[in-house]
Amino acid sequence: MALRRPMVAGNWKMNGSAELAQDLFSKFARKIKDDSAEVVLCPPVIYLESVKRLMEENKEALSGSLVRMGAQNLSQHQFGAYTGEVSGQMLADAGCRYVIIGHSERRRMYGETSDIVADKFAAAQRHGLTPILCVGESGPAREARRTFEVIAEELDVVIEKNGTMAFDNAIIAYEPLWAVGTGKSATPEQAQEVHAFIRKRLSEVSPYIGENIRILYGGSVTPANAADIFAQPDVDGGLIGGASLNSAEFLTLCSIAMSA
Repeated sequence: MALRRPMVAGNWKMNGSAELAQDLFSKFARKIKDDSAEVVLCPPVIYLESVKRLMEENKEALSGSLVRMGAQNLSQHQFGAYTGEVSGQMLADAGCRYVIIGHSERRRMYGETSDIVADKFAAAQRHGLTPILCVGESGPAREARRTFEVIAEELDVVIEKNGTMAFDNAIIAYEPLWAVGTGKSATPEQAQEVHAFIRKRLSEVSPYIGENIRILYGGSVTPANAADIFAQPDVDGGLIGGASLNSAEFLTLCSIAMSA
């Protein structure tokens, strides 16, 4: 069995502040002391520089840990007249290691199709960024027993455009749309069932990728439910929304992942 390092990625969405970043790092420096789990902070683009500076200032204190920086989105284009967009090269220059791709809010609110998501996946890797690819079904799709069908379709478009081996440098996050930001989470058994399906789907094409890829769960993860979810054999950590804005809760989730 592969030894997959757990990951906890905090997606601040359009929230947060320089003060929140300072608060997190002041606590990280005291409490995050080992590399048994990887921690990724994904603040709004405007705060990337603040987070980068804090990482550098706390470099010595965090030397035994794995704290990284990621972005919440990027353009599928390399450069050009795309007002308000941010390219992969810009994110790499800012110090990002990861970028979230295809979040349900981007798909739903901004009309990002699976084709666009696949192009963004490629753009991230082109500039040395590791994409965190989000997949997941809506409430009606789950009620209609179409969960696996929806997720397979979202994965297949990325595979068709980029190849299965592109997942050698990628993370997948399963985020059921009916749980994102609702306070309603999948049960540990529901999460495991879908994660196992994703792993099996990729294993059919590449056993190596299927065994080694990290799959995160995202959907109202809290300190109250994280231990049971993270303990599932195919769950490798979490993509955290609301709880990432509370330094105490986020650090608790990091600790749970480190002991999972």
